[in-house]
Amino acid sequence: MILQPEIKIKQIRELKNLTQEHIANQLGLSVRAYSKIETGETQLTINRLNEISNILGVDPMEVLGFDEKQIFNNCKQDGYIGINHISTSEKLLQQYEETIQSLKEQISLLKLLSNN
Repeated sequence: MILQPEIKIKQIRELKNLTQEHIANQLGLSVRAYSKIETGETQLTINRLNEISNILGVDPMEVLGFDEKQIFNNCKQDGYIGINHISTSEKLLQQYEETIQSLKEQISLLKLLSNN
């Protein structure tokens, strides 16, 4: 038995940075109707699973076998902490820029010291 496929759908949707509104629009549903699918208030049918999987760009069997712990472990091994890689990338970019500025300042100081 596959446990809580609606939660797996939600996790994959969030990993792909898709909103409930986007999925609902693609399905021709209201956001509230789609939300009920993700919370388990509305029973998930095979047809609906196929439709949602198609929108998410994953095979329905991948949805059913999805394990968020495996994703977290892979991200951790790859040096990512957290799910939202966009904010992680922005933080890395900021750190790189700060490091470059610091190195430029150090180079300038070394040039001054070598000229004396």
